[in-house]
This record gives sequence, structure tokens and C-alpha cells, in this order.
Amino acid sequence: MAMTCLHLKPPICTGTRSTRVPINVAAARACLSVDTNAVDPLKAVVAVGSQEVMEAEQKVMVGTYKRPPLVVSSGKGCKLYDPEGREYLDLYSGIAVNSLGHGDPDWIPVVTEQAHTLTHVSNAFYSIPQVELAKRLVACSFADRVFFSNSGTEANEAAIKFARNFQRYSFPDKKEPATEFISFTNSFHGRTMGAVALTSKEHYRSPFEPVMPGVTFLEYGNIDAAGKLIQSGKIAAVFVEPIQGEGGVHSATKEFLQSLRGACDDSGSLLVFDEVQCGLGRTGYLWAHEAYGVVPDIMTLAKPLAGGLPIGAALVTEKVAASIKHGEHGSTFAGGPLICAAALAVLDKISKPEFLLSVSNKGQYFKELLTRKLGANPHVKEVRGFGLIVGVELDVSASTLVDACRNSGLLIITAGKGNVLRLVPPLIISKPELEYAADVLLECLPVLDASD
Repeated sequence: MAMTCLHLKPPICTGTRSTRVPINVAAARACLSVDTNAVDPLKAVVAVGSQEVMEAEQKVMVGTYKRPPLVVSSGKGCKLYDPEGREYLDLYSGIAVNSLGHGDPDWIPVVTEQAHTLTHVSNAFYSIPQVELAKRLVACSFADRVFFSNSGTEANEAAIKFARNFQRYSFPDKKEPATEFISFTNSFHGRTMGAVALTSKEHYRSPFEPVMPGVTFLEYGNIDAAGKLIQSGKIAAVFVEPIQGEGGVHSATKEFLQSLRGACDDSGSLLVFDEVQCGLGRTGYLWAHEAYGVVPDIMTLAKPLAGGLPIGAALVTEKVAASIKHGEHGSTFAGGPLICAAALAVLDKISKPEFLLSVSNKGQYFKELLTRKLGANPHVKEVRGFGLIVGVELDVSASTLVDACRNSGLLIITAGKGNVLRLVPPLIISKPELEYAADVLLECLPVLDASD
């Protein structure tokens, strides 16, 4: 359930996090769902404070994450709360994962019931939720078959293996089957050794080199360069995001994706659409590529599919599936009953035409709102996006603005070279909540002047 009860105006971003006024508990409760059976997030506050949690983390966790000073203890709808009861409007949504927000009233009972019924059996046996989810994904997509994984990077690893295997299977008489890949500038495909090799930013790859060889990075949108290399006969598959998220919220053109499809058809290369972030309703289409009228051979999914539980999927055509034999790939945890039941609950909601239309309408409204409110600021270069994946490009680093917004109760994330605000709220967000977010951004923009 989307919430519409908000503060009348955003706080001014002049203080530090410790100076923020705690939320009005009674008012906050009034803003939440009226479902009396739902868990009240303000009662879910743990006995330990934020500072204690952050100090403990420093002692027991490997230092792979540079976190802001925020401990999240509970959530409801589009709101998150820290142990001290401070409230945050979530335009981060777990990096585009929590499409139905937090504590969705239809998702929770499905997960609870399945947890009481059957959680895990491995892929040594059949399970009903897994088959049902695969049937649903096939029915609502181009695909004929599904392979489940635990994450987006694992889905892309599967696509890498499937592509190479397909080339050997399809061209058995070829002395040197195609084994190389094309990826593009500003791409992000994951952090495992194959997926990170397809990721363009050097800082993701350089600490672990040598990574998987045979990847060529081309300019995103460069039709001529891609066509020429695909026709070389060396390319097993082309990996491309129809809308790049981590790379800075860049949308492909129809002509670019069509040209990739045509070149792959001519050469026998596979076309892989990575829709880990842009798929499953975020663009206002169930699949981002539907907006372009171009169909891939493989599509990788993950982030929002199970409502916050770990899942990934590689959707493939029959010709790709035919090249995969028993034992050539697998996973212990992937596609378990609990996860697949959760994913069915998510897919039931986000695939409805009226839900997708609401995402499209809210996305257009939000872009127009941000352009009107922020566009006059000299630091704002462009507002762009598709549905509810929206980017605000700045001419300076966005980090100080992200910090200021967090101090004022708004959670956002950066993208690109750190100069793009990536706004990926839950798809259930209301227009008043989007208005509130735009007002907080407007109030906080002056911090960019200090960072010049």
C-alpha cells in the first residue's frame, strides 16, 4: 500500500544527522497502513542503538562496503526507520530491488505460508513453486525456458556459459567456435569473474586481473563499430543493458538495439539483454526491451523479482536451451520453493496492466517535476530516465547532495562517474511522496555550491 501522509515541507539541509529532529511517532503511525494485523515498524525498533551497530560492524565484517552512517532497523511501504525511530523516504529501494516497497501486505502471507510448507530441497528434485514461476515467466516473455540463479551476476555468468556452449553446439564443424564477447561503455553486469569482465569500469576489474579474456568494450550506441565486430565471426554474444542503471541512467535507442539484433542474426552471435535493474516493471513495461520492439536470445533478471529475497534468472529461447545438457550448469540454492513463491507474488502484482501504467505515469510526472524544480540550477545538466528509473546529471560530484538528502530524511544513490543521482523508488510510490522527494532535493541543492 502506498502512503500519502507526508510532512508539509522538507527540512532544511543545514545540520548533521545528529541534529535531525526525531519523527512524531503518532503522526508516523497515522501515515502507515491501516491494516491492524500488519507489523508496526515503530514497534520493531531493536534494543541496540545505531552507534553500537556501526562500531560492531567495524570489528566483524570484511571491509568491502563504504556505508553512510545509517542503520536501518525496519520499514513499511516507501519508508525506512533507524533504531532511534528516525524516518526516511526510500528512493533507493535496496538498489532497485524493493519494487513493492517494504512489508507488502500481499507478499508477506505468501512467504509466511511457504516457509511453513517447504523452504529448500535443492535442484535434485522438482518443486511446485519453481515450475509455476518458470511457467509464468515463459508465458509473459519471449522465452521458452528458464534457468534460475541466486543473483544478477550469477544470471550473467549463466548467460556467458550458455553463449559459449551454444556456439560449440551450433557450429560443431567450426575449427575455432566463437568465444568472445562485446560489452559497452558505462556497462555494469556484476562482480563475479565473468560478469565483472563484462563491466566497463576499470576499478571493478583491476584488483582481480586477469579476469575472463575475450571481452571488447565499444561505445554504447555506436552502431557501426558493433556491427563490424559482430560480423568478424569471433563474437559468441553481445551483452547490453537497454537502460543502463549503474552506468548513469542512459537509455539505448531503438536503432541501436535493432542494429545489434540484425547483426547477431546475420553472424550467429547471441544477443543478451541484461534487465537485472531495468526489467520487471521499472520502465512501465514488464520488460524494458518491449519499448523498443527488439527481442533478445537471452535475458537476465534479478533485483526485484522476489521482493527482496535473493533470486536471478536467465530466460532463453529454445535454440539456446537445446544446447545445454544435464550437468553443464547448476546451483544448490537457486529457484528454491520459498524464493519462487515470493517471486510469484511479486510477478502477480507488477505484471498487471494497470500497475505498469501507473509506473509509466508516475515516472513521467516525476521527470517533469524534477525538471521544473531543479532545472534552473546551474549544477543540473540533465534530468533523464524511463519510468521510475530516473537520473539527474550534475556538473559536480553528487556525494555531498546525497549526504544532505539523507540528513533530511531522503535516501538516494549515485551512478555514472559519481555525478548522477539515481532515483529508483519502490514502484508503489505515490505522487505526494515524489513531490516530497523533489522538494527535499530542491532544498538541499545549495550544498553543491560549497563543493565547487
